[in-house]
Amino acid sequence: MGRKIKLPPMLDPHVHLRGMDWAHKGDFYTETCAAIAGGYWAVFDMPNTPPATLDRTALDHKLQAINQQAVCDWGVYFCAGANRNWEQYPLVINDICGLKMFNNSTTGNLLVDDPTVREEHFKHWDGSKIFAQHAENETCAEIINLVKKYRKPTHILHVCTKLEVDLIRQAKNDGLPITCGVCPHHLWLTQADLTRLGSLGWMKPNLQTQQDQDALWQGIVDGVIDIIESDHAPHTLEEKSNTPSPYGVPGLETTLPLLLTAVHEGRLTLARVIEMVSINPCRIYGIVPPPETYTVVDLDTSEVITGDRLHTKVKWSPFEGMRVQGKVIETWIRGTQVYDGERILVKPGFGKNVYAHS
Repeated sequence: MGRKIKLPPMLDPHVHLRGMDWAHKGDFYTETCAAIAGGYWAVFDMPNTPPATLDRTALDHKLQAINQQAVCDWGVYFCAGANRNWEQYPLVINDICGLKMFNNSTTGNLLVDDPTVREEHFKHWDGSKIFAQHAENETCAEIINLVKKYRKPTHILHVCTKLEVDLIRQAKNDGLPITCGVCPHHLWLTQADLTRLGSLGWMKPNLQTQQDQDALWQGIVDGVIDIIESDHAPHTLEEKSNTPSPYGVPGLETTLPLLLTAVHEGRLTLARVIEMVSINPCRIYGIVPPPETYTVVDLDTSEVITGDRLHTKVKWSPFEGMRVQGKVIETWIRGTQVYDGERILVKPGFGKNVYAHS
């Protein structure tokens, strides 16, 4: 066998597991299977799958469903809605990983585009957990101004342009409590790939220019980027072939192999990868992983990404046909081996809520 190494517990704080009204795209079992096949101990699920997580009732519905099905550990976000639902915050704070606000158009109808409503959400959020933001370009600058005013820990999701990297670099230099994440599809694909991928390359934020991509890699090198997050967002191939096509791509099983390929090619150090998929996500979200939780990878195994071998329900990837270096061969959670490199070894419901308060 090749070089095997053990990675500390990996956390992806930015996934859309689907389930509930969108169970045909993926469910809490299939997509957490994808997570442990990708090497992840835990994933944090976004609130835009209907019924959207906008009140305590919707949160309870989701908690019950994910608790019964998940095979990895998990957390869920609450949604800061255009419906001014901040009175719900004290009712949900103990059971969630953080708050999410959609400031630019995305999947679902949760857009908050009124600056006064955005500010009220910042005012009412108690800041004890992360306030995660979909905030592109100029909107990113507006959100940074609110962070400056309210000083609440804020995470900018799926950063993908040079402007956003520059804004966040300055915000960090100014000492603001701000962090950010970048997705593999923005690191490996650009607008130029859309002719080949068609709608399979459609996601929000969209694919950007080579100059933007170069700025992301520079942000990784100089430490501006804190987290690599998949923004795993499955849609069926049939849905993706529709006009208009929904935005989003699956990514939980391809993130680590892509990063290990970058290590193999000398673009990244293994230590930096571990920082961005394990150490930083746990630190930023204020969690201590359970003991005996880790991932074993074989650095010498090379494979071609093919959709039919993935565990995600939708069985496709924008990286189809790409050769990657490094393979997850074991995932362990709380002393139990949950994945052996091919098969899922635990039953639905094995996963626990990282933020459960008994």
